[in-house]
Amino acid sequence: MRICFLNPFGTDAYDELIMEVLLPTLDGSTELVVRHLKAGPRNIDYYAPKQLVQVEILRAAKQAERDGFDALIIGCVYDPALTEARELLDIPVVGPLEASIAFSRAFGHSYAVVTDHHKAVPELRDRIRIYGAEANCRAVEAIDWFVEDMIGDTAAVAKDIHDMAREVMVRTGAETVIVGCTIVAACFEKACLDGADLNDLSIINPNVLAVKMAESLVALQRAGQYRMSRAAYYQRLDDHNPAEAADVARYFAEEARQL
Repeated sequence: MRICFLNPFGTDAYDELIMEVLLPTLDGSTELVVRHLKAGPRNIDYYAPKQLVQVEILRAAKQAERDGFDALIIGCVYDPALTEARELLDIPVVGPLEASIAFSRAFGHSYAVVTDHHKAVPELRDRIRIYGAEANCRAVEAIDWFVEDMIGDTAAVAKDIHDMAREVMVRTGAETVIVGCTIVAACFEKACLDGADLNDLSIINPNVLAVKMAESLVALQRAGQYRMSRAAYYQRLDDHNPAEAADVARYFAEEARQL
């Protein structure tokens, strides 16, 4: 199967890191391609840039489907444009936070999220509430790194996430911790691959969980068992107004950037 991991940033700065840490986790038959956005802001730490990024994500999502990928992962724990992409695409689309929460019960009864910086905390709390997963969430905390600084010292980021995860577990009773940023998680995984002794805690890597969910959904789709409902939440505009849908579709085409 071919899976596209889309870094939703207008830069290739994180592509190599993501590929390096995900390759060892793939099933033998899985081909992973890491892409980034060709236009838009370099990060989505703030809400206004995030809106611009989400339009670019939808354009990239449509292109990934046209290019024959079997699944798309939107590589940010905000899960930006996840619902919208599922509405547009026939292939499975995965958000790392949603995947991590879905799998968290297998790691422990309660969880906490440790994210990158203070701005992300309320956003992730909102997403957890939307996913109906508040009851088992003990805390959302931050280590105070912004994404553009992380690749300059991945080992320091990994140590900070490990230290914060331990402190949060002790303070809140959370049994497992979801790393609430895909780039932070990649820094943590790189440190582990490089030999750092950081595997003593139950820490969930959202990049890996997203890949495993994508692989599972593709397998289900091939077996005719991925039956996404188009009745309401993921209903397409085509089903309601085909003419209007055709008009909207042009905004998600690659050439639409020139409009």
